Amino acid sequence: MEVNVKRIGILGGTFDPIHNGHLIMAEIIRGAFELDKVLFIPSGNPPHKKNQTVTDAEHRYNMVCEALKGNPYFEKSRIEVDREGYTYTIDTLAILNEQYKGIADLYYIIGADVLYDLLTWKDCEKVFGICKFIAALRPGTGKEGFRERIKYLEDRFSASILEAEIPLIEISSTMIRNRVKEGKSIKYLVPETVENYIKKEGLYLK
Repeated sequence: MEVNVKRIGILGGTFDPIHNGHLIMAEIIRGAFELDKVLFIPSGNPPHKKNQTVTDAEHRYNMVCEALKGNPYFEKSRIEVDREGYTYTIDTLAILNEQYKGIADLYYIIGADVLYDLLTWKDCEKVFGICKFIAALRPGTGKEGFRERIKYLEDRFSASILEAEIPLIEISSTMIRNRVKEGKSIKYLVPETVENYIKKEGLYLK
């Protein structure tokens, strides 16, 4: 009997806060690569942000929950929020790979800039063996260098990296935090439900 293998996208991040740029990128990639769903995974205690103040994981997870309402193809996960200690992608992927073994292929969604950091990830070669990557290239990014990097990772480490072109969306979590702190509007930068949550909980005021 032939098994219908699903295609699951994974979008990890601090999401401090999640914003419309994240959602637009995920929806465009979901459609372009015919993903059955995109799993949003807020990081718990990210090792690459040891020296930065990150908003409590529960708040960040709750904002993801608010942002995903109304899209049946988007799903949230507490897999990293509930893990103690630093959260590494390899640990998350190992659990998901076991969970979806034989029923789904995993596609990890990253920005073009992350492409150059992959070799610094813990057990990166194991990561390449577990999932494929979809790297999002924004307009104005050097396409030639981007493709050279993909070829290097594929040739040297047997990685599987697909290229996605997405529109230039100049929104960042840092910008949103700064605007809240300065008393400026964040309307249309984040979903209305996320804006309401930030106001209700008094986030990013300090």
